[in-house]
Amino acid sequence: MTKDQKVVAIQEIKDLLQDAKVVYVADLEGLNAGKSSDFRRQAFKQNIKVKVVKNTLLQKAMEQIEGVDYSEMFPSFKGNSALMIAETANAPAKLIQGFRKKEEKPALKSAFVQETFYVGDNNLDMLANIKSREEMIGEIIGLLQSPIQRVVSALQNKSETVEAQTEEAAPVVEETPAAEAPEAAAESTEETSAE
Repeated sequence: MTKDQKVVAIQEIKDLLQDAKVVYVADLEGLNAGKSSDFRRQAFKQNIKVKVVKNTLLQKAMEQIEGVDYSEMFPSFKGNSALMIAETANAPAKLIQGFRKKEEKPALKSAFVQETFYVGDNNLDMLANIKSREEMIGEIIGLLQSPIQRVVSALQNKSETVEAQTEEAAPVVEETPAAEAPEAAAESTEETSAE
């Protein structure tokens, strides 16, 4: 690889890392072409960018990123490395876990998730169980809605009870139909005139 090609490769990696909040480095070594393609296809469906990179170029690109010190990840950069960038914190871990049900690889080398570094494959289960931002927001909304729903339900039940009580408490007034009233009046006048 020429010097110019290395500069271009480093820039491509930097572009991927620039605003990344979820960065995984995995070992795909040992996957044949078909399985590697299948892994990439599944990653694409889950909106995970996968790029096989040279360790030295990855390290140089990470050193040039401002605002994040990736140096904790550098010791894990040995052998074949695949850079995985995602929006959802646990998506790459779940993808690796799902793929490993059939294969030994890929293995997690290291990850940078929610401003925390995870080094080693032993962190895979913990990363897979991290709740995504959307899941956390959903849970918070559910918690907030629960008391509100109880209050609204109580108010609705109270208004229905008040209406029922009002109907029961209203005095019942017997009304004489309009047709009977003139006859009753006529009878009372006849009785008074006969006397």
